[in-house]
Amino acid sequence: MGEKAIALVTGASSGLGAEFCRQLAPRCRKMILVGRRRELLDEVAASLQAQGLETVVIAEDLTTELGVTEVVEKIRQQGPVTILVNNAGFGTYGSFVETDFDLQQKMVDLHISTTLRLTRAVIPFMKEAGGGAIINLSSLGAFFHMKDCAVYGASKLFLNSFSESLQQEVASDNIRLQALCPGFTHTDFHGRDEFTGFDKSATPESMWMSVDAVVSESLQALDDGGPVVFVAGENNRALVQSN
Repeated sequence: MGEKAIALVTGASSGLGAEFCRQLAPRCRKMILVGRRRELLDEVAASLQAQGLETVVIAEDLTTELGVTEVVEKIRQQGPVTILVNNAGFGTYGSFVETDFDLQQKMVDLHISTTLRLTRAVIPFMKEAGGGAIINLSSLGAFFHMKDCAVYGASKLFLNSFSESLQQEVASDNIRLQALCPGFTHTDFHGRDEFTGFDKSATPESMWMSVDAVVSESLQALDDGGPVVFVAGENNRALVQSN
């Protein structure tokens, strides 16, 4: 794509989302940032504006119909979006029958339904623009049966299958799909209330990656025509291959 892109990143206030904003900035002329925490979104937006980018900030909860509708409308108004990063997500930790069901349903809505809605909204514009890229945030957990994370892992496995099938449908339109599967990554993901009881120290430091490394590998693989389902990190790839 010759002209600089318009990108939309969900969950852009911190972690992998904020890092995608930073690393995508040189490719973009405008970036649409979506998240729940307005103050943090504004900080990311300010850093992008300092680099000459136009920014649009949408502080909405994507587990709600109102939030998703607002983002779909902004895609129509502010596009054409030719880079979409469906990064927003969270996990729950605990037995399926003992974990709050409404919270698990919200997780499914966010990981699956919201991803479908936003992906469906951008593809017609990408086709008109002559191409684009969609990154869906999956997880290393999609490859393993994980006690106390049953719904989380299943929702991520859906994203892998959906991304691979959709890639076959849109390849002729020069649209690239990636289901990015990070392993343990240094973000606030495991520190949230939903992960109370999870012991980060039980995982060897060698298995953890920085957000910078994960995003850098993701974008490099996308540029190089790598696999649709892309596992970040040599240790993680070895783990999947041995499974």
